[in-house]
Amino acid sequence: MTEPIEELESSELGTKDYWETSYESEMRNYKDHGDVGEIWFDEDSQLRIIRWIEKQEESISQDDAVIDLGCGNGMLLIELAREGYSNLTGVDYSPNAVELAQAITKDQELCITFKVADLLSRTDVESLGHFKVVHDKGTYDAISLNPEDSKSMREIYMHSVYRLLTDDGFFVLTSCNWTQQELVKSFEKYFQLYQVIPTPSFQFGGSVGNVVTSVVFCKLTKK
Repeated sequence: MTEPIEELESSELGTKDYWETSYESEMRNYKDHGDVGEIWFDEDSQLRIIRWIEKQEESISQDDAVIDLGCGNGMLLIELAREGYSNLTGVDYSPNAVELAQAITKDQELCITFKVADLLSRTDVESLGHFKVVHDKGTYDAISLNPEDSKSMREIYMHSVYRLLTDDGFFVLTSCNWTQQELVKSFEKYFQLYQVIPTPSFQFGGSVGNVVTSVVFCKLTKK
């Protein structure tokens, strides 16, 4: 019998109020000092994702639709735009995050669409359309840390991603809270593992682990 996945301990990182306050502060810093703010996890994780997308030139063209879930300050999409990708959308449930991303993008004279959207709202998700690449670095983690019913929220989130992804698309997910095995098990109802993006590993007490996990999923076809 398969062991159930153990829930994460709740945290303020899983609340909208935390992120609204955080991005309100980052917006002030950007206006005052031009500081684009923090990239959650680190820039190396973001760079690995961008390099992976670039290597899929036979499957992902530069005009294919890409969406970043929980885009924050929008820096992943900004970097993709600089590399020539042109059909880019970022969504976040924090209006302050979207305001910051829009301000940075405007100042850098780039064309990226940013929207306020709640991935747990069917109406919001249905209004977004479909995408060849759906990217998440940290949003699934934040949902998993929500003090409310995070298990139910994760199920709604998975269904939302399934609706957003085209049948031939790629769901790229980076987590600092879940292992590869846990992610594959959690998403098995909707997706199958396509590829693991290598991340730095560490050894402790004879066991090898990873600080972050990056996986790429493909949609399971309906039977």
